[in-house]
Order: sequence, then structure tokens, then C-alpha cells
Amino acid sequence: MNKNINWAGFLFITGYHVILLALLPVYFIFFNPSMLLIGLSIGLFVASGLAITAGYHRLFSHSTYKTNKVIEFIMLFFGTLATQGSALRWSYDHRLHHAHIDKDDDPYSVTRGFWHAHILWMFKRETPMDRKQITSDLRKNPLINFQHKYYAWLMVGANLFTTALVWLATGDLFGAFLISWVLRQFFSHHTTWFINSLAHYWGHQNYSTEHTAVDNYILCFLTFGEGYHNYHHTFANDYRNGIKWYHFDPTKWLIWTLSKLGLAKNLRRSSEPRILSLMLKEHKEALVERIKNSFLEKKADTEEKVIKATDALTEKLSELQTLIKEYKKAKKDKLTHPALKKISREIKTLKKSFKKDWKRWRRFSRSIMRLKVKTPQAA
Repeated sequence: MNKNINWAGFLFITGYHVILLALLPVYFIFFNPSMLLIGLSIGLFVASGLAITAGYHRLFSHSTYKTNKVIEFIMLFFGTLATQGSALRWSYDHRLHHAHIDKDDDPYSVTRGFWHAHILWMFKRETPMDRKQITSDLRKNPLINFQHKYYAWLMVGANLFTTALVWLATGDLFGAFLISWVLRQFFSHHTTWFINSLAHYWGHQNYSTEHTAVDNYILCFLTFGEGYHNYHHTFANDYRNGIKWYHFDPTKWLIWTLSKLGLAKNLRRSSEPRILSLMLKEHKEALVERIKNSFLEKKADTEEKVIKATDALTEKLSELQTLIKEYKKAKKDKLTHPALKKISREIKTLKKSFKKDWKRWRRFSRSIMRLKVKTPQAA
């Protein structure tokens, strides 16, 4: 027997896929799932999925907000239901992923192939969590330690409990087991795994090209907002993944709602000037590259315009960040109202000026990106 294979994980994952393949056709031939069964199964999928994104990911792995023990317990219960390992193990692997993205120590690096990142990494023998400093904060949490110590029993118990409830509600034991447990688990697993694979493979790099993570808008709808993955890897300590009001990020909405109800606090978010500064840096490099590969005659002049325009915007953002820090410090030091009003007025003026320049820069950058570029044959 190959000692490098995680046989328990391999048999569990392949086993339930085989069960689905064998029993789903049988179920749909001889039974009709009720709307109640489908509704309850979807409800469990959403609850367990949000427990992974809002709990395992943004609360435990990244500490992007704080909450109380009741919310932690709920997150751990539904996270256990999702059958993705203990919160401690999940966070350990995820923190390694962020610290060593695309390198050898990244447990699910996409550089080893799409399928390795998606599922095959879990079939390898589980490495010991010997770098205890990685999760030293989580090891102080008794709820997380209890869940980790008894995870296998808790996972089976939580799924048996919810399956029994669905059976009692619908009177359909076969459907409760197959649809609300096994099929729900299948979708929960693969949508999460797509973040490790597809969200490092297909999409846009709006904030950074220094890693493989991409923003994939389709995945946002399947993973409760986790598809804005390029943003997440660039600003990992932000409780949001979708930063615009129209970005589909139910996890962000859940955390924000908890904060408004007094159930979450210390929500961390990256400042807009910092986000825009990084975007400008990335876009400047892309624009310069586009100019160099274009058919333009005066490439040097256009390139200089791009650099000057982006540098001027970056400088304004830097000024804005400084003013915002001054305003926060002044407020903390309880300066007089006129002093605060003066800084506030300067911030508003600078924001208004930046907004105009930003619009001009966007129009200019779009015109550059529309330039025809040389193909390898034409070059």
C-alpha cells in the first residue's frame, strides 16, 4: 500500500462520488423529490457554504472581523456539516497557501496542474501541522480545539442529525440521505475546490499579476462571493471580496449584517486609496506593454503620457491617504471643530479633483487598450 496516499480521504471522496453515480439514477427513476426536500437541501447548502466562507475563511483563516462564541459555534456547526475538515486544519492549509502561493509549500498550488489544485492534493498523505505558529491564535480557542479533536465524530453526527430532520420533514429517507446529504456535499465540495483551481486559472487580474489568482465572476455566484479571488489574494485582510456595492458577495453582506446587529465587530477593510494605487500600478504596466506591442509610430511619447498620468494620480492618492490619516489622528486627539473641518474640506477638494482626473485617465487607458497589437507573425 502506497504510504504517500491519504487513503481515508481518497476512499471517502471517491466513495461518495460512486454512490451518487450509482444511486441518483435509481432515485429519479422510482421517486420524485418534493419541493420541500429540494428547498431544505438548498438551505443546507447555503448555510454550510456561508459557514465556510464567513467562518472558516474570513473569520478563522484571516481574522477579518471578530464575533462572539454563539456565532462561532454556529459557523463551526455548519462548517462541520460541509465536510471540509476541521477549522484548524482548513485554516492551516489556507494560511500556507497565502504565505507560499504558487510555490512548493503551497498545498494546492495551481502550478502543479488544474486537477492537483482542485482535488488531487487531498489524496496525498496529510502533512502534520508542525508549524504551530501559523495557527497559534486559533489554538487558543476552545471551540476550535474541540471541533478539531473530535472532528470525524462531529462531522458524521451533524450530517446524520440534519438528514434525520429532513427525513422527518419530508418522509423521504432515501431522498434525505441522497439529496440533502450526499448531493449537497458534492456541490459544496466542488464549488469550494473551484476557488483553488478555476479561480487561479481563468479570469481577470485587476489588482495584481504577481500571483495566479484571478477574479472569476461566474464563481462568485457559486461560492457566495469568493470568486473575486485576485482581489482577495491582494488584500487578504479585507472582510470583503467584492468591494463595489453591486458585487455579488453574500458573505460580505452577512458579516456586515452581523455587525449592524451587534454580533460582529472590528470589520477590517482596505482603504480605497490603497486599492486604487495598486490598480494604477498594474494598469500602468499593462498599458506600457500594450504600447510597446502596438503599431504606434510615436510609442515613446505615448508611453511617457501614460507614466505621467498614472504617476500624477498615484501622487494624489498618496496625498489623500496622508490627509485621511491626519483626520483620524485629529479626531482621536479631539482637536477643535474648525481644525477638523479644515482637513475634511481638503479631503473633499482632493477627492473631487482626483475623480475628474480618474475619469480622464480611464478614457485615455481605454483608448490605449483598443490599439491593435502586433501578432508574433507580424512582429
